[in-house]
Amino acid sequence: MHDIRLIRDNPAEFDAGLAKRFLPPQADEILRLDRKRREALTRQQEAETERNALSKQIGQAKAKGDEDEFNRLRSEVERLKGVLEASGAEAGKFDEALNMHLAGLPNIPLDDVPVGEDEEANEEVRGWGEPREFDFEPKDHVDLGEGLKQLDFERAAAMSGSRFAVLTGGLARLERALAQFMLDLHTTEHGFTEASPPYLVRDEAMYGTGQLPKFAEDSFHTDNGYWLIPTSEVPLTNLFRETIHAEADFPARFTAFTPCFRSEAGSAGRDTRGLIRMHQFHKVEMVCITKPEDSEEELERMTNCAEEVLRRLELPYRVMLLSSGDMGFGARKTYDLEVWLPSQKTYREISSCSNCGDFQARRMNARFRRDGEKKPEFLHTLNGSGVAVGRAMLAVMENRQNADGSITIPDVLRPYMGGLEVLGA
Repeated sequence: MHDIRLIRDNPAEFDAGLAKRFLPPQADEILRLDRKRREALTRQQEAETERNALSKQIGQAKAKGDEDEFNRLRSEVERLKGVLEASGAEAGKFDEALNMHLAGLPNIPLDDVPVGEDEEANEEVRGWGEPREFDFEPKDHVDLGEGLKQLDFERAAAMSGSRFAVLTGGLARLERALAQFMLDLHTTEHGFTEASPPYLVRDEAMYGTGQLPKFAEDSFHTDNGYWLIPTSEVPLTNLFRETIHAEADFPARFTAFTPCFRSEAGSAGRDTRGLIRMHQFHKVEMVCITKPEDSEEELERMTNCAEEVLRRLELPYRVMLLSSGDMGFGARKTYDLEVWLPSQKTYREISSCSNCGDFQARRMNARFRRDGEKKPEFLHTLNGSGVAVGRAMLAVMENRQNADGSITIPDVLRPYMGGLEVLGA
């Protein structure tokens, strides 16, 4: 959500920020709704003040026995009651319209975010590792998994439809091992607190992190009013909603391993083969809550935490600074980590780390109070994949495959795999 006071003070700057998102100017309409709302509130307040004054006069007229004046004043109070109700309803109408308008607008990019409509304008920040040179034709993860008889799309489709998979045997254990490794790394070395949050949330939680109202079709909704979480960013960030916290509580860092559910609306024909784009997948998420002055430094720290996962798995990757048109709705700056996939001979996203500034905190009313200060301030929220477990697994499979179709287990995962060094059929 945007700060209406900043829009009042700098409407041209606000529209310039939206222009980086390739959106038309919005400030005039926002300020019109804001003006109408405030005018109605002013009428309501003036009528309330006048009614209070008349109520005192009614008491005086009654005490004097002046029935004519008493009746006149009561008639005027009744008229003002109608003004109060009408102006209150009008203020509510314009307040709702204003909030709906603001809720549909994305966050404003920071100045160092490259301006561009899509991923073509993304900028590579750094890279790590060199793609492996194979002395045989590498297979993709689908062929590898099916060759091991441990990855089954057909039986998953029979019970659930497309974009689902069943993992068995060593691959199921590899998925679990990856999650345990990531959680242990983030909690023991990176200072995160592990959480196990709900997988079902209500409308207000989805609204707080920006999934509602704009992206309702991208998530799954139950028939009794809940949403399946698209990422544990939603419940973890909402831990701070509707609360004023102490300054000493920050930074707060949480990590969680959860399933994630996405309808993938509008993605027909994209990544239909394999585990890249699923309705259900697993992810280790990182969420950081900070004071405003610390959020940029925290974004760099969080991104490095995700990078460390890939370095220890010995997976070549690159870090991309996303353009204004490629960033998510709630982000003001985002780094994507892209891992090398031999079968595609390209890098694919495996983690996205974003600084949302106070955008989500305003929607959730998440605030803190500085020591010695009376007025609370909005917090800054950040989130990042640490990392997507399914994509990490397929990256391990493809980058660590052998000519016979087996998979060499990375050293850091072997303790979680019972010491297994090679995963075979």
